[in-house]
Amino acid sequence: MATSLTNMSNATAWEYLTAPLLIHNTKQILDNFGADGWELVTVQPGMSAEQLVAYFKRPKG
Repeated sequence: MATSLTNMSNATAWEYLTAPLLIHNTKQILDNFGADGWELVTVQPGMSAEQLVAYFKRPKG
């Protein structure tokens, strides 16, 4: 049991962000978020054919 509690206390705490991702400008947008420490988790369709929604995470700190 002590091992499980130790592992839980060492678990990374994450913060999350969702952001619109315009198809014509994806590289610049992703590079900007990456430079701020955000890691892309997934991309989902947005409200229009030219818009996507990007989901990011980074360690809380």
